[in-house]
Amino acid sequence: GLVLGIYSSEKDKGATQFTSAGEAFDRLVSGKLRELLSVCGPPLKKGKTRMFHGLHQDFPSVVVVGLGKKNAGVNDQENWHEGKENIRAAVAVGCRQIQDLEIPCVEVDPCGDAQAAAEGAVLGLHEYNELKQKKKPVVTAQLHGSAESEAWHKGVLYAEGQNLARYLMEAPANYITPIKFAEHIEQKLRSFSNVKVHIRPESWIATQQMGAFLSVAKGSAELPVFLEIHYSGAANTNDSPLVLVGKGVTFDSGGISLKPSSGMDAMRADMGGAATICSAIVTAAALNLPLNIIGLAPLCENMPSGKANKPGDVVRAKNGKTIQVDNTDAEGRLLLADALCYAHSFNARAIVNVATLTGAMDVALGSAATGVFTNSSWLWSHLYESSILTGDRVWRMPLFEHYTKQVTDCPLADLSNMGKYSRAGGACTAAAFLKEFVTASHWAHLDIAGVMSNKDEVSYLRKGMAGRPTRTLVEFAARLSQDSHG
Repeated sequence: GLVLGIYSSEKDKGATQFTSAGEAFDRLVSGKLRELLSVCGPPLKKGKTRMFHGLHQDFPSVVVVGLGKKNAGVNDQENWHEGKENIRAAVAVGCRQIQDLEIPCVEVDPCGDAQAAAEGAVLGLHEYNELKQKKKPVVTAQLHGSAESEAWHKGVLYAEGQNLARYLMEAPANYITPIKFAEHIEQKLRSFSNVKVHIRPESWIATQQMGAFLSVAKGSAELPVFLEIHYSGAANTNDSPLVLVGKGVTFDSGGISLKPSSGMDAMRADMGGAATICSAIVTAAALNLPLNIIGLAPLCENMPSGKANKPGDVVRAKNGKTIQVDNTDAEGRLLLADALCYAHSFNARAIVNVATLTGAMDVALGSAATGVFTNSSWLWSHLYESSILTGDRVWRMPLFEHYTKQVTDCPLADLSNMGKYSRAGGACTAAAFLKEFVTASHWAHLDIAGVMSNKDEVSYLRKGMAGRPTRTLVEFAARLSQDSHG
């Protein structure tokens, strides 16, 4: 199969505007493609397709996809690069049509941006069907022509990174337990000589005095694991690393503060923070990015049992601060508190933590963007600019003292794991809680609860766990590797 792009004409009745690959193919078939397009109805709108059969012996099926306006750039209202997003969406829909025909291979028009085209193809074709007997045919996407092979390869790696996160998040919690998660990532990184993976057991966690993390883990029969990854990509292995921290709750029942049963199955993806940061490191290693990255993922389950945290219990974090556990379903911040304390032992250039932390984040932004809370405008601008290119957007949220007071005014301990006014500003009080465990001057907390899954909002992702914002983290790391700051 072949997927070709076509631009919307500026005027309704304008001539068909092919991409250069489209032009070349049309010449190859003596203008038949243009002829067919002109007789089969109105001009193709953005994201719409037409399929033709029998035009050329090498490509029995050709799908033409609408790319929208030519030279579409950054849309300031939407905070993304519209041209790139149009390409991703168009290529994905074209590739799926080829897949529906059970054709095993599709060549993709680079559409003027081979990286975006590769991302659209590889993200658009991905589906989790590991455990089904009846599987959709596997389709291999490859670049049509050879002009932009390097950019295409980069796009494939970006998309495969996000697909790895999707795979981990989608898999059932009895398949991806804490230890199996860690082993899966270790296996993915085995071939890189500049990566070291440490799978730390419960005894190590105890010696590190991570009392908050252990208090969550003790409710489950599954043993906790602390996954630590060291990627040494910089010319100087002593360069300060970027430290990525991910919440790794492989199943979140809510603990004693049990969640409602409806939709609880989706809590297999409560390790989305760990999945995205580990997948970003796998991608950074594949791209051979010239910087040092350390990944930290506290992995456990949050279950109700006779050993579980009880509302009102007080636990002690690694830095000595005591925490009153008012709601056992606000467990992610307990894991992250200890992991953030540990992150400070690496002389980090920046610390970025990622977590499906609060339902309140989903209420605030829905699935449009990841919420970012940060004490560093330098860090924010890098994340923001990265997200414009990837189309996987971020939005800055407040870290006001106003919210800190709501978690530090606590009857029994230094901090409560719930804001004083319960649900009000829940994403913001959670961020204020984490800030109590941070002394680094460049720290960002990404709350990804709203972007955890996809129904139909992102057209180039199928329904299911989204693996967002893996590509934004990779792009951010790539920018950092070029920035001489600090």
